[in-house]
Order: sequence, then C-alpha cells, then structure tokens
Amino acid sequence: MQLPAQNKKSRPKSDSPAWIVTFADLATLLLTFFILLLSFAEMDVEKYRAMANSMAVAFGSSNVLADNVGGSPITLVESDTVSLPEPTDTLTRDPEFIDERDESDAPTKIPGGIIDLASRLIRELESEVASDALSVNYDPRQVVIRFSEESTFRSGEAAIKPEMIPIIDRVVDVLSACTGDVVVSGFTDDLPISSGRYRSNWDLSAARAVSVVHELVMNRKIVADRVMAAGRAETNPLAPNDSAANRARNRRVEISIRNPECDDSISTGDLPIEINP
Repeated sequence: MQLPAQNKKSRPKSDSPAWIVTFADLATLLLTFFILLLSFAEMDVEKYRAMANSMAVAFGSSNVLADNVGGSPITLVESDTVSLPEPTDTLTRDPEFIDERDESDAPTKIPGGIIDLASRLIRELESEVASDALSVNYDPRQVVIRFSEESTFRSGEAAIKPEMIPIIDRVVDVLSACTGDVVVSGFTDDLPISSGRYRSNWDLSAARAVSVVHELVMNRKIVADRVMAAGRAETNPLAPNDSAANRARNRRVEISIRNPECDDSISTGDLPIEINP
C-alpha cells in the first residue's frame, strides 16, 4: 500500500530584490547623519534676515521673520511720519487687509509701485538693512527709508559721515528709476541742544535734512523739484523719550517717497515730475 505524499507548504516568493534591505538601512543612516550635521550648524542670523526681508517684499508680505530671529526691519511705518496721520488700528502687517468694521468688506491693498520700490531698496541695501544702519518701511501711501543718527551723523552735527555717502548714492540710483515726491525729514530727541551753532533741535533737524537733500540732488539723477526738506525736531517720536536707547531711536532722518511708480524704461536723465496736490 502506497502512502500518500505529505503536502509541503510552499513559501511565497518575494518580489523585492535582496539588496533592498541593505539600501534602506544605508539611506536611513545617511538621513540621520545629515540631521545631526544640521543640528550642529549655526545660522547666520543677519544674512537670514536680509534674505527673508527681500522675499517678504517680493511676495507682498512683511510678516516672514519669526520673533526669535530678531524681527523684520521691513515693516509698515511704525509711527506718524511727515506726510501721514497716525496709522489706524485697522492697519496690519499684511499688504492686504480687511477692516471688519467696514460693511463693504472690500480689501485694502498696498499699491504695486510701493511694493516694487521697497523690494528694489531692500535688494540694493541688503547689508545695511541687516546691520540695522537703516530700515525700509512702507504703508499704503509711501515708502520710508529710515537712517539712524548713530550711522549717519556725529552727535550735535549735521554733516553726513563720509562712509554714508556711497550708501545714499545707491539710494539715489534706485529712486532715479522711480517717480514720486521725496520728503526728507530730520528728527531729534527731546533733550535741549547744547551747541553754539544751532539755536534749537529745530535748527539741527532741519540742517540734517538739508544735508541729505543735497546728496540726493547734487548729481542731478533726481530732479530737484521732486525733493523737499523738513525739520521736525522732537515731534513724532518712535518711542517715549524716557531712556537713552529710546532717545537714540528717535534721533533719525527719514526719506519718504510718496506714491512711487517704478519703470525700468525710465532713464536717469529724463524723469517725469509728479507733484501731488
């Protein structure tokens, strides 16, 4: 009598090649290695800020940087400037915002000319913005370049530091390709000036504004009819004058470009003049 053959269980054949396990282990190890390298790397915060600011303006937003990186130097105008009333509570850091109290729910947008000019200035002055020597600000009506006193002037003087002249020349190169009225405003803190040359902070702030105007128009790239100087003394402070740091912040010169429009086809010698009413 013949015994029946025992049924042997056949093992399923694998469709994956034998080397795939080794390859997966190698890929995992490489990924872990690069994560470790990244964790030990140090970020260059200043370069990151400058790069992020350029991207912020290019994409129409100034809310790119996180608070732990130090904040973005390109923001909406932080306070009342020479040509604008104090910003309302509805103004936000996004170029497009909606006033919830407005029944029409129509969004208010930052004009393209303002975004274009701010972006050009950030690209041209990238290193200076990163080092806090100046900042570029904007709101729906204007772009404001803000120079700190420490970087631009010696204490109690109106002559521009020689190292700032090439920087202002680069500002001129950008503004010469754009239209819009230019207002240069000088500001001081609230401490009375102790100088025999200037009678008051009004004299000093006006003299500093005139010094910057002279640099803007001396090479005739910017039509002089577009430019105006204003001394504002201790008015419109950015911060309360209650500490040395706040007073230093309030001592500044601002270049405001109202309703700018930039065009690559505009030459430096033939700029149309637009005088706002």
